[in-house]
Amino acid sequence: MGNYVSQYLEDAMDRLAKYWTKPSRILLLGLDGAGKTTLLYKMKLGEAVTTIPTIGFNVETFKYKNIEFTAWDIGGQSKLRPLWRFYYEGADAVIFVIDSADRYRIDEAILELHRVFEDDALRDCKLLVLANKQDQPDCMNVEELREKLALH
Repeated sequence: MGNYVSQYLEDAMDRLAKYWTKPSRILLLGLDGAGKTTLLYKMKLGEAVTTIPTIGFNVETFKYKNIEFTAWDIGGQSKLRPLWRFYYEGADAVIFVIDSADRYRIDEAILELHRVFEDDALRDCKLLVLANKQDQPDCMNVEELREKLALH
């Protein structure tokens, strides 16, 4: 699994788009409240929309740089996380979304990230960690997150 930490959605999508010329399946994973659904609709519509917590999943198909992506936004509540593995088959990439302003739950996010990272079903997937909410006061910057996540 390759990895990269990004704070910009466009940079993240550029990195993913360079790997494929065929339609690709992306999983958006992360703790509840990290911003996965907002990112899903930003990717599809190009703008932020008001969202509600995801119970289950949202799925959208969109084109980026002439590549068709199908993105699955899977709910991040603790009771839903054991179900993530049922979505792994056929995934080309995982975008793991971290709320970089939520210092209280970073250890929980790290635990879940490593569970995803270590799953054999995803060994051939690209892993991108997206540091979301970089505009919030006292958020962890990309370097701080990279250190905490032990991703280099």
